[in-house]
Amino acid sequence: MINTIQASQLDSSSKVKTFQFNQVQISLLEAAVILAFAFLPLFLNYPYRINIFLSWEGAYRLYLGHVPYKDFGLPMGYAYWVIPALFFKIFGPYMFTLIKAQVFMNLVAGFAFRSLLQAFKLESGKRLVLVVFFCLTYLFFNFWPWYNQSVFIYELIGIAFLMHGFTTQKAIRRWVYVSLAGFFVLVSFLTKQDGGGLAFVLCAVLSGYMSIAERKPAFFAIFVLSFIISAAALILPFLPHDFLYWFNYGQDPHYSRMSSGDILNEFFSGSQWIKFYAVVLTLLYVNKLSHWRDIFSNSRDTLFYLLCMGILVQAAIIQVTSYIPADNNIYFHSFALAYAMHTIQFKFNFNRLLPLTASIVVIFFWWSGTYYKYIQKVVNRYLPQTTASAAKANVVSKNTFTYKQEKSVWTGVNVGSWIELPDSKAFARISMPKETVAGIQKLKKMPAFAPGANARILNMTELTPLAYELGFEPEKGTPLWYHLNVSMFDREMDFYKSRINSHYYDVVLFEYIPDLNNFYPFELRDMLQQEYALEDSFFAPRPQNNTFIEVYVKKK
Repeated sequence: MINTIQASQLDSSSKVKTFQFNQVQISLLEAAVILAFAFLPLFLNYPYRINIFLSWEGAYRLYLGHVPYKDFGLPMGYAYWVIPALFFKIFGPYMFTLIKAQVFMNLVAGFAFRSLLQAFKLESGKRLVLVVFFCLTYLFFNFWPWYNQSVFIYELIGIAFLMHGFTTQKAIRRWVYVSLAGFFVLVSFLTKQDGGGLAFVLCAVLSGYMSIAERKPAFFAIFVLSFIISAAALILPFLPHDFLYWFNYGQDPHYSRMSSGDILNEFFSGSQWIKFYAVVLTLLYVNKLSHWRDIFSNSRDTLFYLLCMGILVQAAIIQVTSYIPADNNIYFHSFALAYAMHTIQFKFNFNRLLPLTASIVVIFFWWSGTYYKYIQKVVNRYLPQTTASAAKANVVSKNTFTYKQEKSVWTGVNVGSWIELPDSKAFARISMPKETVAGIQKLKKMPAFAPGANARILNMTELTPLAYELGFEPEKGTPLWYHLNVSMFDREMDFYKSRINSHYYDVVLFEYIPDLNNFYPFELRDMLQQEYALEDSFFAPRPQNNTFIEVYVKKK
C-alpha cells in the first residue's frame, strides 16, 4: 500500500517536471501576457501627469479638424497624435481616452516584439520568456502616451516587417513586408526626428547587409524607395503650410540636439548596461564564427547581432537627445537578452514547465524595481522605514543621516490627497490638487466662459483640457505648446507681445514654473502683469509647491 502511494507520488512529480507546453499553448500564453500588461492601466485612476497636456492638445486639435503646421505649429512630425486623435473620435476628447490609446499602442508593441522574435525562429519557450521580460520592463509603466515612446513602437513595427521580409520565402510577401517597413520607419521619423532618423539608419544598414549576404540588392532599394515615397505622401501636402519653418532639422531658429560631446560624455561616464551588453553580445557572436566568411554565410545570426548592436547604439544616443522620461530607452535590455538567449545553447528545454516558470520568476526577481513601488506601501505598513522624527537620537540610517531641506519645492506635496474635478468628462478619473480643482470651478463661473460668450481665450497652461471643459476652441495659427526656443521662437513671441499690448484676449491663463527655463515665457508674464489684471491664482497640477496658474483679465 505504502509503496503504491509512493510510486503514485513519484509518477505525479515526474509528470510535473516533464510537462511540456506545445506551440499553441505557448502562443496563447504569450497573448495572455501581452493582453494582461496592456489592459492593466484601464483599471486604475491617475494623478495629473506632467507634460501630458501636450498629448491631449495635439490630439484635440486633430479631433477638431485643425491642420498641422497651418492651424498649429510644432517642431516635429504629426504622426504621434494620429492614434490619440482617432481614439478621441471613438471615446471622446477626455484625458482618460489617452490611457485607452496607450493600451492599443502597448498591444501593438507587445505583438510586434513577439513577431520580431518569430522571424528569428526562437524556440517558443524562450520567446515567451522574452515577451514577459519585454512587457515587464517596457510596457508595464507606459500608462500614458508620449512621443519618445511611440517613436520606438513605430520603429519596432517597421523592424518586425523588415525581418519577416528578409526571412519569408514568398517573393510577393517579401517585398510587401519590406515596403511596409519603409512606411513605418517613416512614421517613426514623423513621430520624433532623432529616434526615427536612427531607425532609418539602422534599417538601411540591415537591408544593405542582407542585400550583400543574400545577393539581393532589392532589399535595400525597396526599403529606401518605400521610405522616400511614404515621405513624399505624408510631407509634401504640408509644405505650403510653413512645414520647413516648423519642422526641426537643425535649421534656424531651431538647433540640433545631436551633440557628439554630450553623447560621448554620457556614454563613457555612465551607460554601464549598454557597454556591458555590447561586450557580451560581441563575445557571443565572435565565439560562433569559424571563419570571417561566416559573417555573410550565416546571415541570420549576423543580422540578429547587427540589429541588437544597432539598438544599443540607438539607446546610447537617445538617452541624450530624448531625455524625458529618463528610462525611455529601456527597451535595449529586451534586445540584448533576446540575442543572448538565441545564441546560448541551454541544456534544458524552455517549453517545459519548471524551466519556464523558474525563468519568469528570475525575471520578476531581477526587475523587481518596476513593480515594487506599487506594493511598497503595504510592506512599509508592517516593516516601517526609519525616519528622523520617529527615530531615537542615536539611530542613524540611510533615511536619517542627513536633514532634509524643509523648504524644498517638492516637500509637503501629498499626491495621495489630490481629488477629482466633480462632474467632469475631460478630467474624469484624473486627480489634481484641491486648489487646482477649486480654481477650475471658479473659472467655470466667470462670464467669459458662459455659453455663447465667444470670449478670446489664451491658455498658456498644462490644463489644456480646459478647452473642452470650458467650451472654447484653441486659437489657430499658434504653436502647439509654448516652450521658448523649443516650440516657439522670436516670431511667435512678437505675435503674442502684440496681442497682449493691444489687449486682444479677454482672458489669459498663464502657468508660472520658475524652475523650468521659459517653459512658458517669463517675458510674456511680465507683460501680462503690466497690461492685464490678475483675477486669480491657484496651484498648477504638478507635484511641487511653487508652480501656479494665474488668471489674467482685462483691466476695468
